[in-house]
Amino acid sequence: MNRPRYARLIQGVLALAAVLFGLVTIIAGTRVLAGSDPGYIVFRPLLIYNTAMGMAYVAAGIIAWCSLDRGKYAAAAVFVLNFIALGAICYLYAAGSAIAVESLRAMILRTGVWLALFIGLAWMSRRSHLAGLKRDARPVISPDAARDQ
Repeated sequence: MNRPRYARLIQGVLALAAVLFGLVTIIAGTRVLAGSDPGYIVFRPLLIYNTAMGMAYVAAGIIAWCSLDRGKYAAAAVFVLNFIALGAICYLYAAGSAIAVESLRAMILRTGVWLALFIGLAWMSRRSHLAGLKRDARPVISPDAARDQ
């Protein structure tokens, strides 16, 4: 489909944001797994989850770069997984487990970023589909072609 330049630009920005967010997540997680002290109590299962999800973030960004629809579904999947993880660590924090407030804030940020990416990709996908429907529903016929019929 031949989309306007601004649509391709917005799709590229969203995809790039996802990839960069993933790379930063992988780097930060790998540094802590390698022994760097972040300055707060680290809940190791969450650290491993976030580092692995960094790879999923990069993959979702690449998918979003190639296809709006598939990117939208990838972003939705990442958002849902992060939302579930956020719910789990909120529960553990409330139950008194060793979950740092910084970990909760970071997970809220991750979940919010992926919600925003999903909304952006879904909006672009919907606009793209609606534009395609409008073009197909009312084909443009020049006045010369109308006279020839």
